[in-house]
Amino acid sequence: MNYFITEVLPSFSQFAQLHEDSGLLRSKKGNYTREQLYEAAKNSWYAVSIYHHEKLIAFGRMISDGVYQSLICDVMVHPDEQGNGLGKKVIEKLVFKCKESGIQSVQLFSAKGKHPFYKKLGFEEREQDAPGMSLLLL
Repeated sequence: MNYFITEVLPSFSQFAQLHEDSGLLRSKKGNYTREQLYEAAKNSWYAVSIYHHEKLIAFGRMISDGVYQSLICDVMVHPDEQGNGLGKKVIEKLVFKCKESGIQSVQLFSAKGKHPFYKKLGFEEREQDAPGMSLLLL
């Protein structure tokens, strides 16, 4: 299958549709509108979009200080395209951007049940005595 990979942010409608189709919208913590989530994507340090013909089928983005820290966010693949290596391609592009920029620390939060996928790509769980933490402000 022919795919087109770009660093250009998708349109709002394509982004919102993939968020819905992939199930990522339902798994978000907090109450965000689709417009707010798109604004977050627009504020990313780097993003990758994959299309088949004109349809957005995979996406991922990063926020970063551009020096030593980055956080991978919103990796999503359309359910009909899962298992075709697109998620892997997105992660490889994001990690390559970090290597190219000299960033050595790449973090991510995995969606429920997806951490084995990231382990296959070289990511490791944090140590038990140094867990990641979060604060949800509602």
